[in-house]
Amino acid sequence: MPKRHKPPLRLFLALLSVLFSAACGEVWNDPYPLREAGGNVLYSAFTERPKHLDPAKSYTEDEYTFIAQIYQPPLQYHYLKRPYTLIPATVEKTPQPEFYDAAGRRLPDDAPAEQVAESVYELRLKPGLRYQPHPAFAVDARGEPLYLNMSAAALRDKFSIADFPHTGTRELTAADYIYQIKRLAHPRLHSPIYGMMAEKIVGLRALGEALAAAQQQNPDAPWLDLDTFPLSGVEQVDKLTWRIRIQGRYPQFAYWLAMSFFAPLPREGDRFFSQSGMVEKNLTLDWWPVGSGPYMLTENDPNRRMKLTRNPNFAGETYPCEGEPEDAAAGLLDDCGLPLPLIEQVVFTREKEAIPYWNKFLQGYYDASGIASDSFDQAVRLNVGGEIDLTDDMRARGIQLLTSVRATIFYMGFNMRDPVVGGNSEAAAKLRQALSIAIDQEEYISIFLNGRGIPGMSPLPPGTFGFEEGEAGINPYVYDWVAGKPQRKSAEEARRLLAEAGWPNGRHAKTGEPLVIHLDTTSGGMGDKAQTDWLTRQLQKIDVQLVVRATDFNRLQDKMKKGTTQLFFLGWNADYPDPENFFFLLAGNESNIKAGGENKTDYDNPAYDRLFAQMKAMDNTPERLRIIRDMNRILQHDAPWNYAFHPKTYTLTHVWLKNRKPNDVANNTLKYQRIDARERERLRTEWNPPERWPLLLVTALLLLLVCPVVWLYRKRERAAGM
Repeated sequence: MPKRHKPPLRLFLALLSVLFSAACGEVWNDPYPLREAGGNVLYSAFTERPKHLDPAKSYTEDEYTFIAQIYQPPLQYHYLKRPYTLIPATVEKTPQPEFYDAAGRRLPDDAPAEQVAESVYELRLKPGLRYQPHPAFAVDARGEPLYLNMSAAALRDKFSIADFPHTGTRELTAADYIYQIKRLAHPRLHSPIYGMMAEKIVGLRALGEALAAAQQQNPDAPWLDLDTFPLSGVEQVDKLTWRIRIQGRYPQFAYWLAMSFFAPLPREGDRFFSQSGMVEKNLTLDWWPVGSGPYMLTENDPNRRMKLTRNPNFAGETYPCEGEPEDAAAGLLDDCGLPLPLIEQVVFTREKEAIPYWNKFLQGYYDASGIASDSFDQAVRLNVGGEIDLTDDMRARGIQLLTSVRATIFYMGFNMRDPVVGGNSEAAAKLRQALSIAIDQEEYISIFLNGRGIPGMSPLPPGTFGFEEGEAGINPYVYDWVAGKPQRKSAEEARRLLAEAGWPNGRHAKTGEPLVIHLDTTSGGMGDKAQTDWLTRQLQKIDVQLVVRATDFNRLQDKMKKGTTQLFFLGWNADYPDPENFFFLLAGNESNIKAGGENKTDYDNPAYDRLFAQMKAMDNTPERLRIIRDMNRILQHDAPWNYAFHPKTYTLTHVWLKNRKPNDVANNTLKYQRIDARERERLRTEWNPPERWPLLLVTALLLLLVCPVVWLYRKRERAAGM
């Protein structure tokens, strides 16, 4: 008997049933999987794929977005307090160094820096801290590692950490922190802070030389067991305690202890990922971190999506109960004492373009967003008083605006070796002061940054000890204090200074030649035509000519190294919120030309250097503040920099995202944030009603196509029956 075919009408009805079932589903217009709907998940985005997730190598903001949630250094910054304050993370208390002279004798805490040969930091872990579940810790019934010396066959079906069925964990120990410090000297890792730390940590340079020699003797060895190499300056006292010896007095070392470079790395994890065949499958510490922090990386597709999931072994931290005076009114203390983290998962989706990111934020599919230049007018407006506020549309959606001044300085530097703009004479200083007055940074910030910045008065940004508000903090060589606020000195004042410098009306007093200033710039600096045109007009106000010499960044670095620049534009992001991290950029021993340091202007003032040497070894005291004021006055007079601006960060958050406070130093901030998932689902549904007309159109087209087929089919059936 021939098999009967299903009538076309039934097929059509079945197809309609599938379409309408999809239309009535819970994820209409939702880019995320149905299983995440209503979940305690934070949704964010990233634009550049992270290159390194290994704490010995990571040193960029996009990488710290992930690893700072996964790894736990000994110290961290208080989430709410300003200025930024160090507090314990995994240790019982913030260490206070002990000082010793060259003979090993203990010195008093206020001993002068020149007497201190070594500083000793002793750290003790909180007991009971445990690593995330990971196959590197998996053991068999005899306690032997399950996944060591794996064959190629055993690795054949392993492409991610989730492909290993067994995991384990163990308690953090002092040995794990020591192991990570040794990794900074590993020749294969090329840690970006090895050179600096080798000058500070006793014995680290000798360890680096020993490891390099061992690798040279056996270059094909997949793993160097760092436990077999001694590090004289780091000592394990007991299971939970270790000491670090630092050369001289270096108070800033405590800030480094809050960075992931000093987070624990278990030797099991290092050994696990060093096995043959792992690298070819991206099974490395650069791809799959092994940490003890609040989150662990459970999905890593850096071209599409990355996911952090709550570490089930994380415990012991609670939400802070104190902060700044305004934090309570802002609701930032409502979760006082709750166990961290408050969010179960954090999903990052890669967005290469700003517009899709922005549109998805407006739809509620991202919980927070920055503001691109193209979207600025849609998001914020300038009030009559000059204050930035949200637009009515943003307010109607309940969106909040968070602003903060970054711990960053962008500046225009003068080459102090240049025969025209350089030199330590009073005439040269007046020339640089005149140029600094003429370049109106307030106007630049308004035009090119949409107001997202504040003019720089000194190298120090807000939030750093020594930064002062009000009249005490202004640059008196560029500003006057008028009616309770700073006012830039006039172009006439700049002309007067220029004449006193020997350039009346922009011409040399003796030769009559015009004053021509050369700006070396890159496309990332002031290389855009609109900006260079603006800068040209600024100098024309005082009859100074500007010539822009475009170059790439590598070429600019080379010119600064050779001292062939005249004026250039650079910036600096703080490694830690201490004035030393900014003032060292102008220290004589940091000369870029003579020492390859970060003093790109080659500024050299012995009086400033003496104060800097004294200030950098001090704690934050009134005496230190007095020295900082003296240093600022020297720099403001000498004007090796035109203190351009400190950029502002503008962040928009939806009403359902709680406990979000800008923090430009700490990176481990996801654990404090909270999501009102029910409110998010309600507003997403309200903002994204389903558009059903495409389905109706498809249905109509299907009817037009299927009806003739049904008619022909029935006609054929009737003819066959007859």
